[in-house]
Amino acid sequence: MKNNITCILIAAIVLLQSCSKQDYFDVPKDSSGNVIITTVASTTSAGISTLDDNFTINAVLPNAKAGDEMTVELLKQQVPAGAPAGSATQLLPIAGTQKKVTVAADFTASVQFTRSEATMTKAGDVVTVTFAGKTESAMRVITMVKATTVSGTKYNNKVVPIIRSAGTAYFEVKVAPKLAAYAGTVLVKNKNGINDPWQTVGSFPGTSQVPISGDDFAIGKDTMYYAFISQVGSYSDTVTQTILNSNPYFQFKKTGKMTLGGASAGVNMFVNGAVAASNAMAMMAIDDSSLTIHGGSAWAVGGKGISFVKSTLAVYNENNSDKIMTAFMAGTPTATADPTSGEGVYIFKIVNGPNATDIFYGILKVVSIVPGSSINYEYRIGNLYAQLAVLQ
Repeated sequence: MKNNITCILIAAIVLLQSCSKQDYFDVPKDSSGNVIITTVASTTSAGISTLDDNFTINAVLPNAKAGDEMTVELLKQQVPAGAPAGSATQLLPIAGTQKKVTVAADFTASVQFTRSEATMTKAGDVVTVTFAGKTESAMRVITMVKATTVSGTKYNNKVVPIIRSAGTAYFEVKVAPKLAAYAGTVLVKNKNGINDPWQTVGSFPGTSQVPISGDDFAIGKDTMYYAFISQVGSYSDTVTQTILNSNPYFQFKKTGKMTLGGASAGVNMFVNGAVAASNAMAMMAIDDSSLTIHGGSAWAVGGKGISFVKSTLAVYNENNSDKIMTAFMAGTPTATADPTSGEGVYIFKIVNGPNATDIFYGILKVVSIVPGSSINYEYRIGNLYAQLAVLQ
């Protein structure tokens, strides 16, 4: 019993001593003997692109000391040497990549590796950079990225499909290596069929808009292949795009209802907005007790107006804007459309001003009517890229 009491007392003394203030060892202190709490190590790098030869990693090592030596090494996922075929990859050192760097007075260290040392050959290749020393360590993952980027087809910064007769769109091309601004050009080629020979479109600056038109496609061929080639020294970057072309069509389909004698007796056809028949944007309106469609009285002034040519449901459903416009020009336009006659399908032409860009074609379908009350309608509009700035 006496021995047990002695053991308990000794254990209690040890516990009390462990809870008392103890000295810190191998930790930096200020002039007053207080522990200096430092931040964690960090690394930065501009990275590497497919047009760069090397990359640099800069490390801040706040817990190291000036003059400390760090061992820097590259690692990547690879199958261990001697492992059976089909073995899983592991994050292992790349042979011959160990380098020694010295920590500077400001606790920084930098190291550079070539893409050859890092065994990087294509976009998506990844290496891990490790810094290791007696007092500090750090790490950085480096991924090779494509230097050349090419957007989808655009017009006025909006992504658009490629359509015959719609006008000229463009690709946004940008070449941005990591080491320096791109000073070369981008060679652009295309071919209108997988087995056709490549044709040179032209050479363009590293940041540019490369034009493309649906009218560039041969009749009967709806696929075009593009290649965008940039180069720095012996390194070359190629981006490819496959573009499908559509026959001309009206890109917007709108539906709505016009009701006699109210705030929705007219339509702003640019946005399919319901307005009164007397509104200055009522491009299509009904008023009094008639369902006859015409241009609104406050809008159809000063040369503005809408005219109609009767058509068929089959033409409406085909939605070929070239054929629809040709049919309008071959017909006899009238200032009104009577939805109670025939199929109730009309090709229309809107003149919204004195310029060619103020002209809009489309095709209207009367879905249903309530005699003496309202018309449910549907229409298609917008066959040119330039009209996208107005139509919504």
